[in-house]
Amino acid sequence: MKNDTTCLRISVDKDKIQRERNQLISKQAIFSKKEKFFSLLGSEVRLKIIYLLLNNEKLCVCDISDMLEMNQSPVSQHLRKLKDAQILISKREGLMINYYISSKYKEDLLSLF
Repeated sequence: MKNDTTCLRISVDKDKIQRERNQLISKQAIFSKKEKFFSLLGSEVRLKIIYLLLNNEKLCVCDISDMLEMNQSPVSQHLRKLKDAQILISKREGLMINYYISSKYKEDLLSLF
């Protein structure tokens, strides 16, 4: 038995289709921004980094590396990507550089966990 998944609509609401197409076009910048945000969070390591920072407010690369049981070099690369996207901010405190979640993204990120 063949399972037919072809769409068979009785009528076409051309106004609705055009209205939604226009909405998609007008919101293209928002979709692009969200796509970049979610693609950054598509890495398990970056998700874990975000989780750790949400739970600890600030951490240095050494702390994050120890918590993830990873070398500092790959952790630093992930931190750089998150910082370049302005999801994280960094502050030098003495000899250490601490990472924080940007207040701009904190609420959105909290809702993920």
